[in-house]
Amino acid sequence: METIDTLEVIGLIEWNAPRRAEPCETRSVHVSARADYAVRAAIELARATQGPTTADQIAAAQAIPRKYLNAILLDLKRSQIVRSHRGANAGYSLARPAKDISVAEVMRGVDGQIADIRGFRPEDLEYTGSAEPLQRVWIAARAAMRSVLDEVSIAQLATDSLPAVVGRLTKPDRAWH
Repeated sequence: METIDTLEVIGLIEWNAPRRAEPCETRSVHVSARADYAVRAAIELARATQGPTTADQIAAAQAIPRKYLNAILLDLKRSQIVRSHRGANAGYSLARPAKDISVAEVMRGVDGQIADIRGFRPEDLEYTGSAEPLQRVWIAARAAMRSVLDEVSIAQLATDSLPAVVGRLTKPDRAWH
């Protein structure tokens, strides 16, 4: 266990959203470029209808650097989320139906834990004095993230049929301000 006097939560949602030219100034959640790219690659694979998809096709469709994508696909293969195909029909496909693969699983496949505090799981931290309740807040924040990321499947993303929880949480009065 580590005692932390001051806690620095690093973060920034780094989605490649064309609507926003500058990153948010609020630093509360960090989604790595690697996780963002991995989810986008999984969506491309879920939408593929003509058999395996090449890394070049995914990279072009999602504007992901090819070398970076190769490393991501290798991690997703090791995590048994994608499989590779050799021969005339070479490329990648999802290892299971897209409805059975959550966004959280893809993120864990490339980054490990979804929510950590300076590299530690919140339950492994120990706070003293007036900061003792903070551990429960970090655990609750992680649980809230998981409640969305574990619920959204790659199939839902690929078909733009997101669960109701996403709709509720992204209403303008709740999420955009």
